[in-house]
Amino acid sequence: MSTEDYILNDVTIRDISDKIGDLQNDFNQLTYSHLPVEKDGVYMGCISENDIRCFDAKKSIVDYQYALEGFFVRQTDYWLDILEAFAQNNTNILPVLNTDNEYLGYVELSEIISLFNETPFLNEPGNILVIEKGFQDYSLSEISQIVESSNLHLLGLFVSKVENDLAQITIKISPSSINELIQTLRRYGYHVLSKHEEDSYNKNLKDRSKYLDKYLNI
Repeated sequence: MSTEDYILNDVTIRDISDKIGDLQNDFNQLTYSHLPVEKDGVYMGCISENDIRCFDAKKSIVDYQYALEGFFVRQTDYWLDILEAFAQNNTNILPVLNTDNEYLGYVELSEIISLFNETPFLNEPGNILVIEKGFQDYSLSEISQIVESSNLHLLGLFVSKVENDLAQITIKISPSSINELIQTLRRYGYHVLSKHEEDSYNKNLKDRSKYLDKYLNI
């Protein structure tokens, strides 16, 4: 899927000579966090609602040109690239440009998220595991091989968090027994963060804990 399939055109690009007061009124009618701005037909950047509310209504955008944010996507970008751009720029609207940096329209955050919701990772039944390993030590190819060696089908995986030199990886696999997979991941040095009923390792720990409590209470 390319961006072209989801381009909207009901928000016109503003000219850099437009008055701040006019944009303040525009934002009163819209739910978007930003509006695109051009100069002589060439995209200059986006102006945010938060900034517009603080500016002098009698002045023009050109007086606050420093506040323009230069994010955009191309009409040929893939939807995952677009989703990344949304995350990096804290916006719910992304201008779409051609190779001449001319404004073609925009894409909405909600539309792109809906595409993610349609992927097998979210809409197919399965088991989700969250594992952790050192950022320099984990390997997505190794994780895939471990899953496949356990005769399971991988529906998707991604690095969901990186903190203190540790990477958390979220995995989704087809519905089936996952105890063997969990134990294999541990043997390869992965810490399993998610809790699972059929995890024999945790079950054995609980049984031993109950036995120890019973012994100490004798």
